[in-house]
Formats: sequence, C-alpha cells, structure tokens
Amino acid sequence: MAMPANEVSHEKQPLLEVVNVSRLFPAQRTLNSLWKRAMVTAVKDVSLRLYEGETYGLVGESGSGKSTTGRMIVGLTKPTTGEVRYRGTDLYKLSREDYRMMRRKIQFVFQDPFSSLNPKKRIGDILEEPLIIHRLGSQAARREEVFRMLDAVGLRPEHYFRYPHELSGGQAQRIGIARALILKPDILVCDEPVSALDVSIQSQILNLFKKLQQEMKLTMLFISHDMSVVRYISDRIGVMYLGTIVEEAPTDELFRNAQHPYTQALLSAVPDYSRQRRRERIVLRGEVPSPINPPSGCVFHTRCPYATERCKIEVPSLRSAGSSHQVACHFPESMKERE
Repeated sequence: MAMPANEVSHEKQPLLEVVNVSRLFPAQRTLNSLWKRAMVTAVKDVSLRLYEGETYGLVGESGSGKSTTGRMIVGLTKPTTGEVRYRGTDLYKLSREDYRMMRRKIQFVFQDPFSSLNPKKRIGDILEEPLIIHRLGSQAARREEVFRMLDAVGLRPEHYFRYPHELSGGQAQRIGIARALILKPDILVCDEPVSALDVSIQSQILNLFKKLQQEMKLTMLFISHDMSVVRYISDRIGVMYLGTIVEEAPTDELFRNAQHPYTQALLSAVPDYSRQRRRERIVLRGEVPSPINPPSGCVFHTRCPYATERCKIEVPSLRSAGSSHQVACHFPESMKERE
C-alpha cells in the first residue's frame, strides 16, 4: 500500500521532478477569411514532485492540461520549456541511447486500452514486445515473464492466446497495466485509466493498482477528472485549471480545507455522506476560456465569484497555505471566511 502522505518524507530528493514545464501547440484560426497562426497553451509553468512510494493525483476538468503533463513526463510529448528530472537527471538532455534506457523506468497506462493494443497481435505477443525492444531475456524467459504478469494482474494463462477484441474493457485495461509493468518501472503514469469502465470494474482496477504498488514498490502519477477516484487512491493531489496548478495538498487536507475557489467548486459536486449537513453546490459561471487566448492575471478570474481587479491583472503564484499545502490565489484567507 502507498505510504500515507503525512508519512512521505519530503526532506529527501524527489524521485521525479517537473520544473516550470510549459507546452505550446501550433493552431490555426480564421480572421477575415485569412489564416492566422496561433498558439495553444496546453500547459504553463507547471512544477510538481513525486516522492518514492507515493501516489500523486492530478485532477481537473477536460482540457486543463493533465494528460499533456503526463505525456511530457513519459516522453510522448516534448516540453516547449522546462525540465523533467528523474533522480536529478533532466530526461530531455540525455543522449538518445541513455534516454532509451531511462524510458524503461517510467511507463504509461492509457485511458482507452483498445486504442493502444494492436488488434492483429495476440496478447502474449503484445506483452512480450517491450521485452524484445529492450533486448531483455531469452525467448523462454520472456514467455515465462508474460505468464507471470498475466497472473499478477488477475488474468488466466489462456488470455495469452487471445486477441484484443476478445477481451472485455476491464480485461483490456489489465493488459495495458501488465504491458506497462513488465519492464519493472519505478514510476507509473496513469492517464484516466478507469474513466471508460463500469463503476464496479473501476473499483477492481483501483484495488489492483494499490496491490501492485505495494508488491512492486511503485510511484504513481494518477490523472483523473473524478475527485472521488483521486481521493481513494492518492496521497497528494494537484488541481489543474487551464494549464496551471492552482492548488496542491495532501489528500485529507485538500478535502478538509480546500482554499482555492476552483477546488471548492469541484469538491462541492462530490457527494459526502459523512457530513451531517449537506454541502452547498457551487455552480461556476461562464465557460472555460480558450487556451489560444487565456485571460490575463489569474486564469480563473473570469469564473471566480470572488475575483477583484487585482485578480484580473496579477498572476498569483503558488504559495504556502499550511504544512505541505500550496494555493495559487491572492486571497485564500478570504475564501475561508466566506465559506
């Protein structure tokens, strides 16, 4: 089981560190029937740390930059600026061969397992492929390792001979997890791995993640839009909005004492049957601004019920709001008073 957040030692060096990472994508838009070049800011100056043995939950609405952040960590997307450090080494400054070796240590679990599984290959061949690419073991040893991983994720030996279309959604996701873990990584980045599954299957996959984390001593970045899911599996949580992290705290602290109005709005939508009084639902006004033309100042000020003129001009930085708690808001103390 993952070490609780209050037991994770933050005095030691992080296993993985994301430092001021930004990612811009080129886009096109029409202006008076002429094509004009524009840039979409998917992620802006994001920094976070993963400590060995913990699960860090990254949560936010669709389009907040969660998945792009995860893809930059595993190398599927290159940052426009910033660094991704594994054990103190910037991954994007390594040589091609060194980076290839380092990729074994950080693996990815996709949201839709069927889109990442080759429909023309049997499951055994799909799971063996990473071992072949990294030239690990003999043919017999690789086959034995594949059967071991099938058992580890709760599948039977006969699944080795099946094709992806013969699997259920839950079984396909177990194959995706097995493929990510067969290289024995230190870090697992999970991009919405249960969002496409039935609720009953979701709980099975979440429990599988916890079991495997304990057995394989994994560190996980768990990306989701579901606050209930990240609450169950995470030790710490970072909340993203329009490409930036607006709040970060240990899980229990965040749910007990959220200080950013966006986090408060997300939490108000989560049923909490342990409370004696019903939590008031916070409905945000307006729509999420376009990442092509993000707002000045605080990115949330266009929807924030407490925004002032300062919020429209000045960008708030993440600052301490208690032990291991950070919030990017000019007036977090006022937020508490208004609750």
